[in-house]
Amino acid sequence: MKKFLKKYHRWAGLILAVFLVLFSISGIIMNHRQTFSAFSVDRKFLPDEYSYRDWNLAAVRSTEKIGNDSILLYGTVGIWLTDTTFGNFTDFNQGFPKGIDQRKTFKVSFTTDQRILAGTLFGLYEYHRDLQQWQKIELPVHEKNVVDLLVKGDSLFIMTRSHLLLTQNLKEFRVLDLPAPGGYDNKVGLFKTLWVIHSGEVYGKIGKLLVDLVAVVFIFLAVGGAWMYIGKKKLKKSKLQKSERKSIKKHFQWHFRWHKKIGWIMAVLLFITTITGIFLRPPLLIAIAGTKVGKIPYTKLDTPNPWYDSLRRILYQPEHQRYVISSSEAFYYSDDEFTSLKRFDTQPPASVMGVNVLDDMGNNTLCVGSFNGLFSWNYETGAVWDLIDEQPYHAPSSVGKPIGNHKITGYTMHFGNYPLVFDYDKGSNSPFNREKFPSMPLEVLEKSPMSLWNFSQEIHTGRIYNFLLGPFYILIVPLVGLFALGLMITGIILWWKHRKRH
Repeated sequence: MKKFLKKYHRWAGLILAVFLVLFSISGIIMNHRQTFSAFSVDRKFLPDEYSYRDWNLAAVRSTEKIGNDSILLYGTVGIWLTDTTFGNFTDFNQGFPKGIDQRKTFKVSFTTDQRILAGTLFGLYEYHRDLQQWQKIELPVHEKNVVDLLVKGDSLFIMTRSHLLLTQNLKEFRVLDLPAPGGYDNKVGLFKTLWVIHSGEVYGKIGKLLVDLVAVVFIFLAVGGAWMYIGKKKLKKSKLQKSERKSIKKHFQWHFRWHKKIGWIMAVLLFITTITGIFLRPPLLIAIAGTKVGKIPYTKLDTPNPWYDSLRRILYQPEHQRYVISSSEAFYYSDDEFTSLKRFDTQPPASVMGVNVLDDMGNNTLCVGSFNGLFSWNYETGAVWDLIDEQPYHAPSSVGKPIGNHKITGYTMHFGNYPLVFDYDKGSNSPFNREKFPSMPLEVLEKSPMSLWNFSQEIHTGRIYNFLLGPFYILIVPLVGLFALGLMITGIILWWKHRKRH
């Protein structure tokens, strides 16, 4: 048995070493998005599937008209000024901090007093025409990710993932105390719970630094284990000089001692980080999807805010004098004073990753677009029509993949005579579109690399291996995780046997 355990620990460690190092480095980067936001990766060095074609890969979120022949197109490529033909594009990102991640824009709004505002991943910005650049507006909330803006008369509503703010002058802000929706049980999704445990965010900055330490330990154990294997191979060579043999033995003993010591000291944290990670990706993700659990006391999840990290979109329906709010869980409506938030009796299909299109079509019907597809939803009758496949929508009878055949990332009403949507894979070539949208200009392509954070995310989720393995790439995370758990268990057993013997 001991021989088997040693063999497994040695060979599994060597095979997993590269994966563990890549997962660890990418995890550290993902844990500090703003810190690494200035860095990016040129797409020409990446697999072909990461290249922009016809505004795919969430390049466009939407457009905003700011003049008779002036339109702002925005999304992950930042903000670009164009005309009604979308034939000429001018860089409109002056003033944003360095890095493509800093330009990721969720909403641009043109107010009644001619102000141009942008809600980005890292905050709210106003464009100053005299300076010809964006300037940041500080918000009185810790979270800066602005996911939507709503102009209503002289009022501006600013929605982050956890709060809704109201202002009339962009100087004084009121954080609206949104009431809990009917039936709120003060629980949170198991996926979200495992997510914040895996990243360490469950205990704020201290928790993140602790998980960063776990990542460093993974790197130390993986690299150190590989070095010991190589060192042991070298020691078997008879031609080594005495001094070289002595040096290798010294380094081997140092690595061996600390490999054991750090391994058992950090075993619990290594185990928790690994097992939470494998449940955050398919296929094990399916087992926890939709499950809700109680909030862990005294953690970041244990907040009185019932909308923590769940707000996504907002619109106003003047005919009903009410607001419609989309969260990561459902759609709600509220009166003008936000005295209550009620869940619609029926719900449209919408991705857990959030709604990218939310528009009022009139006649009690909303247009809803997400990674689940594009639908018209009559919230009075509950009827849902698939706008792309042109057929009634029927909910699946069992839990399946969290995305649909049409991954809608944005839309525009400012091109041609019909609405035009953007698909994550197909870009502007969605079968929904009736008119051909112009191709991406060279300047936009050259100034739109992939952020280092997004590149790290592709590594951390295993999607980077899609060009090699196809759809089987989803097995990378669970398999590496399961074999890594076996690696830890065999390591602890071997350490315990060694300890008893000595």
